[in-house]
Amino acid sequence: MDTSADRLEQAWRRTWAEGLGNVSYEQGDAQSHPFAPSRFDVCISRFGTMFFGDPAAAFRNIGRALRSGGRLVQLVWQEPGLNEWFTAPLRAIAGSDPLVPTAEDLAPFSLADAATSEHLLTSADFVEVDLAAVHEPVYYGADADAARDAALRLRHVSDLLARSAARTQALERLRVLLKAHETRDGVQFQSRAWIITSRRP
Repeated sequence: MDTSADRLEQAWRRTWAEGLGNVSYEQGDAQSHPFAPSRFDVCISRFGTMFFGDPAAAFRNIGRALRSGGRLVQLVWQEPGLNEWFTAPLRAIAGSDPLVPTAEDLAPFSLADAATSEHLLTSADFVEVDLAAVHEPVYYGADADAARDAALRLRHVSDLLARSAARTQALERLRVLLKAHETRDGVQFQSRAWIITSRRP
């Protein structure tokens, strides 16, 4: 399930290319979608639940769709300061200017605080909430040029660049940063995330 028709189309094409026949897709918002009650054994979200406008309502809605004993598994970012993939390009573009991320920039980190996430889930009647730390690099591209293209597709990067008074210099600082992060496995940045698991009683 996704709110984006384009992403669902891409997913469907990949599924078709793999020859999988047991996958279906639906456009909608899991926060409010009228799921059949007690229908699913597990719900998995990879970097999606952070964007719920009302996470308390969303987790209650998802909980109703899970059978007794059903699991909710989420992958979410930890705090921005622990995620170099997010902060480093912004600092490069900002240069000597103060870096003040907008509320929209910080939306991917809305579930970064462990206590907040646990409270939201227990308030929605989930039990056995567990947070496991994940420390894996984020891959930006095969080389600095590919990584530049990928970085500029990220909204928080492109928005800050659009506000820059010296775009050429900002782009050069970004290029230098990406070049410095080239490895034999491509351009990579450090990241920290949580795998949050919980269960319906």
